[in-house]
Amino acid sequence: MASYILRRLLLIIPTLLGILTINFFIIQAAPGGPVEQMIAKLEATGESATVRVAGSNQAELKQRPAKITSTNSSYRGAQGLDPELVKEIEKLYGFDQPLYKRYIKLVSDYLKFDFGTSFYRDKKVIALIIEKLPVSISLGFWSTLIIYLVSIPLGIAKAVRHGSRFDVWTSTVVIVGNAIPVFLFAVILVVIFAGGSYFAWFPLRGLTSLNFAELSLGGKILDYFHHLVLPVTAMVIGGFATLTMLTKNSFLDEIGKQYVTTARAKGLSRNQVLYGHVFRNAMLIIVAGFPAAFISMFFAGSLLIEVIFSLDGLGLLGFEATIGRDYPVMFGTLYIFTLIGLLTNLLSDLCYMLVDPRIDFEARDF
Repeated sequence: MASYILRRLLLIIPTLLGILTINFFIIQAAPGGPVEQMIAKLEATGESATVRVAGSNQAELKQRPAKITSTNSSYRGAQGLDPELVKEIEKLYGFDQPLYKRYIKLVSDYLKFDFGTSFYRDKKVIALIIEKLPVSISLGFWSTLIIYLVSIPLGIAKAVRHGSRFDVWTSTVVIVGNAIPVFLFAVILVVIFAGGSYFAWFPLRGLTSLNFAELSLGGKILDYFHHLVLPVTAMVIGGFATLTMLTKNSFLDEIGKQYVTTARAKGLSRNQVLYGHVFRNAMLIIVAGFPAAFISMFFAGSLLIEVIFSLDGLGLLGFEATIGRDYPVMFGTLYIFTLIGLLTNLLSDLCYMLVDPRIDFEARDF
């Protein structure tokens, strides 16, 4: 077990390097980088400009006329700008170095978990990630937990009552819930319950109230969950269908096998057979889907929810960084997302072995 875990942890290094390399060169080739965006701002103002960018030296460009008569530049929109000004912008964003040097520096820094400083927020990327992480963890954790706590018992109940009226009605409700887009359901919740047009029962902004620090421990817990009700409800409403039907079909498949008939013939009760024998075998495929479900809820699924409910989390941070070409934040969030995904996959394999002791990854060729 220990050697298998060690091998998987070592495999994370080249996987992270490969993903980071591919994204680095794709993003560098994309138009509209930070230098172009700063040039576009200067062109739009048409005035003398003092341009300040966050960096390791917190450098500041000198006051100078933004426009001159003519210049040759590889950047779109740079015609008419002082070439010295363009060079200083390149230097502040690190684009004065060749591509391969920027890549080597990126890899060496990321191996030390040094993600640099945001171009526009004047903060270290790691500080931004730590600041936004609680929001994404809250949404992802509680949404995934509720979905699993509801879907697995519901799927089992549907399997043992297959074809009954309960099975038909619950399938209808689950499928209808899955058909409603998450963002649309979130807007409906805001309109009805967050002071949109009817009731103002729940807050619309943040995970805590302004007076959170003044509340007692019990008051802080209630305030935290009060803020989570609507965003978590919006996220889980469409997450029941897949897991519920997967659980039902997995249990139905196991219930029809010969060992179940043999166990019942030996005098075991239905619950003894269901939870003592069927459960472990049927849960394998469900455990296998946990990492994908968690990562989806943790990151991709929370972006629209963070926007609608004004929650400043990692999803919104990564999206804004992509739009603004804030490369340090883009690569930093990508690195963290990938690392968490790989570690979650390892956790999934360990859960495999706990659920079914017959599985032994240690004995397999790696």
